[in-house]
Amino acid sequence: MKIVGITACPTGIAHTYITKKKILEAAKACGYECRIETQGSIGAEDALTPEEIKAADVVLLAVDVKISGEERFKGKPIVKARTEDVMRNTDKFLQQIELKLRKAGKL
Repeated sequence: MKIVGITACPTGIAHTYITKKKILEAAKACGYECRIETQGSIGAEDALTPEEIKAADVVLLAVDVKISGEERFKGKPIVKARTEDVMRNTDKFLQQIELKLRKAGKL
């Protein structure tokens, strides 16, 4: 499974980066390809390319605030969740996404 996503919290500091790290680690452990952009107080970092978005199976938006550029993901399956919910049990969260995509015939 190929995942792209954005993490963003109200201050754009702690939860944004912790969530990104946990997603990347969990994706690697599950054998998924993953790229995560962060949006916060200093703007966007590690911006996703159109090619990465096009190749992705799913978009994970772990956000607590309004983000910019969400229109880039039109036509892709999108999973939206709070940063805290994603951080709690990231492996299981990603595996549930894969299961739902498989059941929907998207993988």
